[in-house]
Amino acid sequence: MKDSQVSKLIKAEKARQKKATNLIASENYVSKDVLEALGSELTNKYAEGYPGKRYYGGNSVVDKVEELAIKRALDLFKLSPDEWHVNTQALSGSPANLSVYVALLEKGDKVMGMSLDHGGHLTHGHKVSATGKFWTQVPYGVSKVSEILDYDEIESIALREKPKMIIAGFTAYPREIDWNRFREIADACGAILMVDMSHIAGLVAGGAYPSPFPFADIVTTTTHKTLRGPRGALIFAKKDVRALYKKIDRAVFPGLQGGPHMNQTAAIAVALKEAATSAFKKYAAQVVKNAQALAKALVDLGWRVISGGTDSHLILVDVWMDGKGIGGKEASDRLEAAGIIVNKNGIPYDTRGPVDPSGIRLGTAGETTRGKKEKDMLALAKKIDKVLRKA
Repeated sequence: MKDSQVSKLIKAEKARQKKATNLIASENYVSKDVLEALGSELTNKYAEGYPGKRYYGGNSVVDKVEELAIKRALDLFKLSPDEWHVNTQALSGSPANLSVYVALLEKGDKVMGMSLDHGGHLTHGHKVSATGKFWTQVPYGVSKVSEILDYDEIESIALREKPKMIIAGFTAYPREIDWNRFREIADACGAILMVDMSHIAGLVAGGAYPSPFPFADIVTTTTHKTLRGPRGALIFAKKDVRALYKKIDRAVFPGLQGGPHMNQTAAIAVALKEAATSAFKKYAAQVVKNAQALAKALVDLGWRVISGGTDSHLILVDVWMDGKGIGGKEASDRLEAAGIIVNKNGIPYDTRGPVDPSGIRLGTAGETTRGKKEKDMLALAKKIDKVLRKA
């Protein structure tokens, strides 16, 4: 690279990533093939529109790229093209979710999503997000006792509030979700059921977590977390008499975006092929094994793990412990100084603010990509414990 300044920064970040132990739950490491596609000449092509219906010329190749990504997405999650449609153009998870809102809701409609402080995402209707400014969030959370979802309470809220759409799938909830129960709740109040599986998509693809597709109307996901692809998003929609998928396509383009990033689409296609392998299935299973081993080790060392454990790649740890420990920000800073990267995170019914909450969030997807196993998680738990308890 001729630009020495940028080249130096890239090398510095590469060195940082290589040196650090990465427990950011929303990060992973892509393959060289994904990077090659992402940095390819496809970057040069402006492809406004959809395959066969572009607004510019010269799209004979990129049409095939997008069609390949679509086919691989459907194949990976064992979906029939007669029953499901997938849009590969959303630039990331938040625009993908916003596209669904714009497509299917009127301004002010009620959307039932998990509270941010209980593990939901900003785009599930939080007030600081556009989804909370133009639509009305009906929040739900977890039980104060068990710290897991109380489906009877969720149903009670849904029947009382009658939301237009219910969102299941979270950013800081470690347990297995009962998709069928959410389907029953949505049917009971006449709501559309949208699942945001951004965090668990790779686990679903690898058979390490139950699939939401038999139950959902809409499924959105990022492609860069457990799915181990580039930063991007997919929107799946059922093909039925409601034709929701046509509305979603129009919301993505021309509603919210112009031309898609075809280099990103190609890189997603590469990642989807990788996720369809037997090696990836073993990887997904190991991600969960590692998370469960890390969670158990932390509990054994005296730390309070939210809900007592995990069924996924994600662990939420209460490091404040009613004043007996330290704040989430200090915990994150201490660990980063020791070469372990996590993020501070609120916990359910947190008594501290979001700038310095009571918890930290850990994830095992990235370190599993690097070949870590359960024994490594035990050693890592001991190191975390030592760093956090240091006076």
